[in-house]
Amino acid sequence: MSASNGSLPAEDSYTAFTELKETFPHFDTEKIKTEELLEGSRGIVKVIDRFGKVFAPVVFDMNRNIDKINVKFVTDEKSFEYVEDMVLLEKGSDSNVATDALQWLRRALHFIGRLFQQLIDNHDSGITSSDLTPILKRAYSETLEQYHGWLGTQLFNVITRFAPTVHCLFYTLALDKHNKVDHVVRDMRILTLKIEGCVEKLRRFYEENNLETFYRCYKKLV
Repeated sequence: MSASNGSLPAEDSYTAFTELKETFPHFDTEKIKTEELLEGSRGIVKVIDRFGKVFAPVVFDMNRNIDKINVKFVTDEKSFEYVEDMVLLEKGSDSNVATDALQWLRRALHFIGRLFQQLIDNHDSGITSSDLTPILKRAYSETLEQYHGWLGTQLFNVITRFAPTVHCLFYTLALDKHNKVDHVVRDMRILTLKIEGCVEKLRRFYEENNLETFYRCYKKLV
């Protein structure tokens, strides 16, 4: 991301987010470009993959849904330039693969956005606890839990036992450098605004077009 004066940030302020913030689509446009959403989501997956095995199910399912959308996108990049157009064109067909994949991708992004926001809130309030588990569970309960069956929720609870500490997570996002928490929070704050904006834009789109499904998924975490 460019600094306020138009130059790149100093190298010692780089974080795992530095090269991702401009690739994730801006939510204040009329429609969301499919390619930008895919590239931004892939970037977020790369960041989440740094967090270790506790996030492996999230990484796996996000990649699977990204791939499903991309398979549809490359069949007609002109017609599917905007993800909303792709979904509406699919609505009149016998297939809803991209529609379903985008719905689950949006839900995963919602979870990640809430996780990041709670980390930001804790930092801003001066909370020093390094236990990530309650933050993970709160983000999950606010986003994905309503779509999962009992088994999926129990599996998530087991996985959270392997969560890294908040300090380790920030150290990873700081590219294995100390004393860069403020830089990480700076970049996380910008990306979180974009994630939450896109999530809300897609949520409204699904609601307005009667596309949202509320079945509970028993076999997946995301």
